[in-house]
Amino acid sequence: MIAEGIVDGTYPEGALLPSVRSLAVREQANPLTVAKAYQHFQDEGLVVVQRGVGMFVVAGAAQRLRNAMRERFLVDEWPQIRRRLALMGLSIADLAVVNPAN
Repeated sequence: MIAEGIVDGTYPEGALLPSVRSLAVREQANPLTVAKAYQHFQDEGLVVVQRGVGMFVVAGAAQRLRNAMRERFLVDEWPQIRRRLALMGLSIADLAVVNPAN
């Protein structure tokens, strides 16, 4: 959720992230799980901690996350989607004309 927020601009570069406690309460999550996620972001260089102030999104974090999301999609998800499309006899052109309202 925080990663998506960084990518979609909810938490832009330089933004202060919610505290572990407040995010855990808001999302009804275990604070340890939130703390581990924040530690992962810190280890990946996506956020920086200012002691006594909080955790901030670093410059370039959104683009780095977007690139990682693309890579995971292309490597992990797209091959499965292509196989399903082939099984159903659908092409990319078929998808371009789909109207979800119908």
